[in-house]
Amino acid sequence: MNEVSFFAKYQNEKRGIPVKLKERLNEEMKLAMKAKDKTRLSAIRMVRAAIQNKEIEKKTELDDDGISEVIANQIKIRKEAIEFAQQAGRDELVESETMQVEVLQAFLPEQLSEDEIKVLTVKVIEEVGAASMRDMGKVMGKLIPQVRGKADNALVSQIVRKKLS
Repeated sequence: MNEVSFFAKYQNEKRGIPVKLKERLNEEMKLAMKAKDKTRLSAIRMVRAAIQNKEIEKKTELDDDGISEVIANQIKIRKEAIEFAQQAGRDELVESETMQVEVLQAFLPEQLSEDEIKVLTVKVIEEVGAASMRDMGKVMGKLIPQVRGKADNALVSQIVRKKLS
């Protein structure tokens, strides 16, 4: 498949015809190889390996939501690596990991803002009838599927805690 047809797929995506995330990763990897973009290629290869490992673990092919979860997990791992590298004073590693995070974020849906998460949280708290921290499990159980892939679960948890306390 050449670059023209790949970009035609993006045009289809804009028109409402979805492109599978796995296909997009494969095509982006090919483009990174052609462009000799080592950082992009490395990030995509690592996330593809993580996806394959998850598929082997679950013994089924992942859908776009599952792939988004894997990508989000890879971003989280890289952000933790950035923190450790900063503490160790390894600036080159910080720069490399930061660039890989940027590459991977391009494959995730647009992230919800903190205000949007707060609005959803209030709505779910009202639906569930939550009144205290004891109800956090109920709130999170209903909220997480709504924000999956669109927000960091740690941030969602933090916001729910604030609202319930």
